[in-house]
Parts: sequence; C-alpha cells; structure tokens
Amino acid sequence: MNRFYSCAEPGSRETSSNIEHLLQKEAPGRISGLFEHFAPPCDRSAASAEHICHKMVSLIHTLRHHTDEVSCCAFSPALLATCSGDKTLRLYDAADFSELPFSPLTGHGYGVHCCCFSSCGRNLLSCSTDGCIMVWSLETGEVAAELQHPGRSPLRVCALAPDSSLLLAGACDGTVALWDFISKSLLRCSAVSEASVVACCFSPCGQMFVTGCTHGDLKIWDVDISLLHREKDAHDLGVTCCSFAPQFKVDGCCVEFRLASCGQDSQLKIWIVSQREGAAYVMTLLHTLTGQSAPVLSCAYSSDGDLVVSGSVDKSVAIYDANLGTLLHTLKQHDRYVTAVAVSPTSPWIATGSMDRSVNVWRIGDGDGITAAESKQTVCQGKKLPGHSRLLPPDWSEEDVQSWLSEEGLEELVSVFKANNIDGPELIQLSKETAAEMGIESVGLRGRLLRKVEALKAEQSGSEAPDEFLCPISRELMKDPVIAADGYSYERESIESWIRGKNKTSPMTNLLLQTTLLTPNRSLKMAITRWKSSQ
Repeated sequence: MNRFYSCAEPGSRETSSNIEHLLQKEAPGRISGLFEHFAPPCDRSAASAEHICHKMVSLIHTLRHHTDEVSCCAFSPALLATCSGDKTLRLYDAADFSELPFSPLTGHGYGVHCCCFSSCGRNLLSCSTDGCIMVWSLETGEVAAELQHPGRSPLRVCALAPDSSLLLAGACDGTVALWDFISKSLLRCSAVSEASVVACCFSPCGQMFVTGCTHGDLKIWDVDISLLHREKDAHDLGVTCCSFAPQFKVDGCCVEFRLASCGQDSQLKIWIVSQREGAAYVMTLLHTLTGQSAPVLSCAYSSDGDLVVSGSVDKSVAIYDANLGTLLHTLKQHDRYVTAVAVSPTSPWIATGSMDRSVNVWRIGDGDGITAAESKQTVCQGKKLPGHSRLLPPDWSEEDVQSWLSEEGLEELVSVFKANNIDGPELIQLSKETAAEMGIESVGLRGRLLRKVEALKAEQSGSEAPDEFLCPISRELMKDPVIAADGYSYERESIESWIRGKNKTSPMTNLLLQTTLLTPNRSLKMAITRWKSSQ
C-alpha cells in the first residue's frame, strides 16, 4: 500500500537510521501518528495537470523597492519576504502586498543571498556575504539573534528543517554549518565540497538534507553530516538551486522523495530519492526539463507537490507539471535574469525576483473570486521623494524632510523635527545618539526612523549606476577602486576588510589569492567621476 506524508511533527528529530525502523511492519501505524496523510499524487496528477493548464496565470503586482538585484523570495502563509544585493530584506503582507511598517530590515554588512521563514511564522532568517545569519523577529522587525559561520566564510544559502529544529547554511569555503535552532548553538561545521556550497534543502521528514555546489555535484547527508549518497556531475558547470517536494511516499519497506534541482546547464531535473530497508540511498532521474534556453538559477515546488517553478538567465519563468514533466506556462515579464522563485503555501501566488531589481507576484487561477483590487495589476514603486522630487536628500529643506516623515508614516515625529530645524543634510547624518538627544524616547519608533533613513540613503547611493561601477562586495558605488590578484576591481576599504577577516580567497571566484597586493584602478576611478558629474 502506498502512503504519502508531509513534514515531521514539530520538535521531533529522528536520525537517519530511524527511517529503517519506521519502515518495518509496524511502520504504517507509527508513521500515521507522526505525519499528516496525503492522497497519492499519482491519483491526481493527470487531472491536476489538465486543471492547471486551463487556468490563467496573471501578473497582479510588481514590487520595485530594492535598489539592487533580488537574490531570494520566500513565502509564509501571511507574508512575502525578499532580499537583495542592496543588503536589505523587505516584508510584504501576502493579502494585499503592502509593505510592513518596519520594512526594510537592515543589519547585514554585505549583500543578502537567501532568506526563509520559520515553521511557526515568528522568525525570518537571512544569510549574507558577511558570514552571518540574522534571525529577525516578525513582531518587531528587530534582530532576535545573530549566528556567525565559524570560519567567517561568506554564506550563500540557508535552510530550516520543516519543524524548525535545525538550521543549515552553505558557505563559499565548501563547508556547511548546522545549528540547533531552538538554542542557537552550533552543532557542527563540516567540509562537504571543494567548491562553494550554493544550494541546500532539508527533506520533508527533516532527517536528511541535500547540498549542491558550483562543481555540479548533488550530495545527500544525514543530520550528523554523514554522506548518504553522491550524484556526481548532476548539473554540468554547477548546481544553482535544489528543492524537495513537500510530500514523500512510503511503499512497504521503501521510502521515496522527489527532489528538483537546476543548474548552469540550462536544465531543471526531477529526481526520485529512495531508500529500501537496510540499503543505501539511490537517486534516479525522473525528468529532465528543458523549457528554458539559458542557465536555470532557481526552482521551487508548490505546496501540493504538483507544480515546480523555475527562473532562468533567459529572463523567463517556467511552470511545469512535476509529475508528468510537461511545461504548462512560460512567463516573460522581467527585463533581466530571473534569480528567485517562490510559491505560497496557502494562496495561489508565485513570486519571482530578478536582476532588474523587481519582484513580480503572479496569480494562478481562472479569475473566480478575484477582488476588485486584484483585478488590475498594481505596480509598487520605491517611495517618491517629497516636495521637489528631483532633489537629492542632502538638498532637502526642513519642509521636504517633514513631508517625507508624513509619507513614511512617521507623522508623530514631524513636530520634533520642526522644533530641531532638521533639514536634508541633518537627516542624512542622523544617528541613534542624535535621535535620542532630540527626545525620541521610544526605542521602537527610533528604530523605525533609523531604518527609513538607511533605506533613503541606499536609494540615493548610486543604485542606478552601471554595474561595473559597483563594488562586488559592498554593492556600493566605488570611490577608490583597486584591482586584486583575481583581476576584479573592488572598493579598497571593502577588499582590505575582506582580507583582514582571514578570507584569503577571491570574493568572485573562491580561488586562493596569490597575493594581497592591490593596484589602484585609475581608469575606472576616472570613469566613475565622469559618470557622477553627468548625473
């Protein structure tokens, strides 16, 4: 008899060897007490594919608040989170996609690569080139905890176990770090690859996880970081993302999972990951999907496991039937690479993020029950500048600053700023100490104000500059560009800080820097100066 199950009961942490025990004769009785029972996908796949294929996919929102490329999107039942090379995360209400009052979240020193929600929905996690994982409270937007990679290696990806008991992060030095998420204590940090770990995900039972690296291998590990299986060269030129289907199947003495992976080979692959009692894990290729013509950068399953969505360098989003391996829809609304995809667990939403700095939200449906607000596409731009909108913040008058406070929902501070004669230059220099001296006693209100000021500064710090003028580490306009041994140009302060932090590898290639000598890039500095004078 086939049985299909979803995530482990919160708080449980079965070891890999326990899977074999669950597959003994008494397993169906035991497992049904631990896991929610699902109808077999094979009973509904054909009907589901036909049903979805005849449904429209419509663009309902475009969010344009980030000032650099969008690197990841994630849904909880109530929220949409996005993160970016601009060092920020942004949070939106998943009902109407309005931005939350305490968004954006700032705290990372470099670009943010990945974000994910805890299962209870109380926390958002993010990882960055700065080697840190930030745990954010979704009640206040404040940092609840900060976890550092033991080797301070840049982190490319993070994932939580389905019950949020374990936190995993993949690093540029080929290691993964595993924390007990409840206590925030590091359990172990182990080398799993000679190349950067750029993809990882937990199985729906939480008893194993998969890693993918830039060399192209996929590896399965138990939670003690013991290797269970290696699929060499799963993707030629490198893996970019991987995602387990939320359900798994128990058939007699065999347990079976579905895994999606994508890579630089322009392919999305669906794998069957299975284990028979007492035997090793096996990965069997089920489908190779080639609906996109360039490297596929991201992939995600729908909550029922019927759909898999992918984003590509060819600027498209592909929606496939995950069971039949057929292409259902191709969406083309982004102007640059599609770097992130996410599917809501409770609503018919798909979010896609791109190097064009936008996030598109799509609805899968035939239009039934769509509200008037949803019936027209909404484009949410970054905040308009108050007063004389062509002026940069350093040129604002006191009245402009007061108008900006009102637009940002900080009306209660208008009288305080007016009494202290705060104009644009004073606003840009505002610090926590200055805010306290002005008599803003509420810690929460002070924090909201400072986050808004930081976001404002980010918007006018060269966000429209050509990409080659931005430091690859800080993603800010370079003032003193230098050439490192890897041939790339960086802001001097950023690359010197990188090297001082015991990172002797290139931020761009992850290869060892043959020398730490830095050469001024005078031609680039002149080009940046000419560009700035033309603005």
